[in-house]
Amino acid sequence: MSTMEEIKELLKYSFFNNTAKECLIALGIFLGVLLVSRIFKFIIVARIKKLISKKIDANKLLITRVIDKIGWPFYIFLSIYIALQYIDLPQIINKISFNIIIIVFVFYGVRILQVVLDYSMRKVDQKKEEKIGEGVKDVIKKIITAGLWISAFLLVLSNLGYNINSLLAGFGIAGIAIGFGIQGILEDFFAYFSIHFDKPFKLGDFIIIGNDLGAVKKIGIKSTRIQSLQGQELIISNKELTSTRINNYKKMEKRRVMFTFGVTYDTPVKKLKKIPNTVKKIINDIDKAEPDRAHFKEYGDFSLNYEVVYYVGTNDYNVYMDIQQEINLKIKEAFEKEKIKFAYPTQNILLNKY
Repeated sequence: MSTMEEIKELLKYSFFNNTAKECLIALGIFLGVLLVSRIFKFIIVARIKKLISKKIDANKLLITRVIDKIGWPFYIFLSIYIALQYIDLPQIINKISFNIIIIVFVFYGVRILQVVLDYSMRKVDQKKEEKIGEGVKDVIKKIITAGLWISAFLLVLSNLGYNINSLLAGFGIAGIAIGFGIQGILEDFFAYFSIHFDKPFKLGDFIIIGNDLGAVKKIGIKSTRIQSLQGQELIISNKELTSTRINNYKKMEKRRVMFTFGVTYDTPVKKLKKIPNTVKKIINDIDKAEPDRAHFKEYGDFSLNYEVVYYVGTNDYNVYMDIQQEINLKIKEAFEKEKIKFAYPTQNILLNKY
């Protein structure tokens, strides 16, 4: 028998109702698909990266990052599954191969969605003037990633023929029970996102909350830490911070200042009229100070009272105090020059002779 006839006879052998020829065709399809995948992944994608690398970092492109995320197991299982469609196999083997390819597709689908999520968050972060904090991005990514993997797990179970309705119901009941148990933690957690995106304050801002005041030291997921002026650290829950009134002095573009002083009743009217203009000029000559008004306000119990309002063009408390100190000293100098006396609490006792 010739070699050709031996080959023909060999091709007539059957495996699971498939001739050797059909098995070889399936093997050829497997190798062909695998080869095409290799060419696509390593040659075509490499050339695309090379062409665009002169203008932009190829690693930053979404399509190249997605392709890089798909590993060799995906291409191998895909090639096997396609090849098995060309031969006749027992039902159990077809079912197993189908379930495996579903698991592989879902697994790499989730990995691709993770890449898209990371890419989208970076793009949004680049467009925003204020960057999203790394801690916030990590929390958001972990929550979404957990949701993706849970959804993928349920999808696989559903395709494997399991009834997931009872499982979902169990998750719902467990979720409600857990929700009640950690209600306070969840409130602080969502308040953390409210603080981050609404930005009522940032790290380093000087804020007042009720009777407490200090600089924001750390914004955590559950609580915020404030360094008080006395030195101690205040720890306040995020829920409390989002449900109360906050004075944020860092947001202040300029500070409005009002102060009063009094002069004695024996001050001549001529000098009383000069006081407002004198005080305004003093304020106007000081850097970062802007006069608003100065008035003889009222007759006090023991003094003629003046009220002065001016603006400081900074939110720095130390600068404000330096300016106020300079104003006080210059008013004192001007009054001494004009022989105007500041009032202080006095009582005059009138005695009648009978």
